[in-house]
Amino acid sequence: MNMVLVHSSNIRAVGYEPENRTLEVEFRTGTVYQYLGVPETVHQGLMWATSKGAYFHDHIKDRYTYRQVR
Repeated sequence: MNMVLVHSSNIRAVGYEPENRTLEVEFRTGTVYQYLGVPETVHQGLMWATSKGAYFHDHIKDRYTYRQVR
């Protein structure tokens, strides 16, 4: 998955595959999670958010099925 570095104190990089609506988030700790069934509008909202961490917490965390990939 193509990852894009972002400016955030908690999130290092974000990737998205629109074909299967999979959002991948790499945290500064090195942990990587994939979130399944995420609409493209939510991915876009994360990328445009002033606070990526706050957006993630409010719109993604505990709202989508996820799996740790690293």
